[in-house]
Amino acid sequence: MLIPFLIMLREGIEAALIVGIIASYLVQSGRRHLIPAIWIGVLLAAALSLFAGAALQWLSAEFPQKQQEFFEGVVGLVAVAMLTSMVFWMKKSARTLKRRLQDSVEHAVHDHPGSGQGWALIGMVFLAVAREGLESIFFLLAIFQQSRDWAAPLGALAGILVSILIGYGLYSGGVRLDLRRFFRLTGMFILLVAAGLLAGVLRKFHEAGVWNHLQQVVFDLNDTLPMDSPLGTVLSGLFGYQAAPVLGEVIAYVLFLTISLACFLRASTPDTSAGAPTGTAMPAVTSPAASSPASNA
Repeated sequence: MLIPFLIMLREGIEAALIVGIIASYLVQSGRRHLIPAIWIGVLLAAALSLFAGAALQWLSAEFPQKQQEFFEGVVGLVAVAMLTSMVFWMKKSARTLKRRLQDSVEHAVHDHPGSGQGWALIGMVFLAVAREGLESIFFLLAIFQQSRDWAAPLGALAGILVSILIGYGLYSGGVRLDLRRFFRLTGMFILLVAAGLLAGVLRKFHEAGVWNHLQQVVFDLNDTLPMDSPLGTVLSGLFGYQAAPVLGEVIAYVLFLTISLACFLRASTPDTSAGAPTGTAMPAVTSPAASSPASNA
């Protein structure tokens, strides 16, 4: 339940941050009448994400056993790629996100006079939020395939609800959050989760009969820390723990985690050469009623 909650919390805050920046900029620039276009874009993106998730789930159920294992492996591989790209995209775009969104709003408004302004904004918000939604769908499918109870869906729903509350608080100015630290810590956690998913992908491909290499058991902790024990269950749910992992899974886990964490932590080093203060946080979401930052810089 914890992993879906944290992933959806992060994804939801990213989407809320984008929507909040666009909405507050429209209000401050005297374009409050375009606000409904934002909500239409958000609703369309949510509908697309739900439709895509339902279609993929239905498609998976139609496959025979081995093809289903292969399909679940592919879904897991896509989830790993999306989670990793999400972490590094936000890290790279954090400093310029607010300015880039405001520039996009200006282009959408100026290049589409009259009623075209609303459609342009709908398309802009739709693409931004749909990206977050589709990332979430692939991740949740990968997690739901490993957990058949209601804990994972409830955790995901709780993460979405909390992210909506935090997003509104950032927009209204009632919440101050160090977003740089938040995205840094959740980024490292997501890379740990992605490493576990990648090891699980190899397991799925082996069960599907398409990957039969490096299947030697590295160690066996079934007597010491079985997967059905309380701690084993927690470690399996959080980090993809296996009591008796094979060599290919261990190599994939360690190699991915070493490279991704090294790149992420190196990218996290403050860039003082650009003239930005080392304590600069994520772009501030400004309340329509005030110009003070809503995030703790």
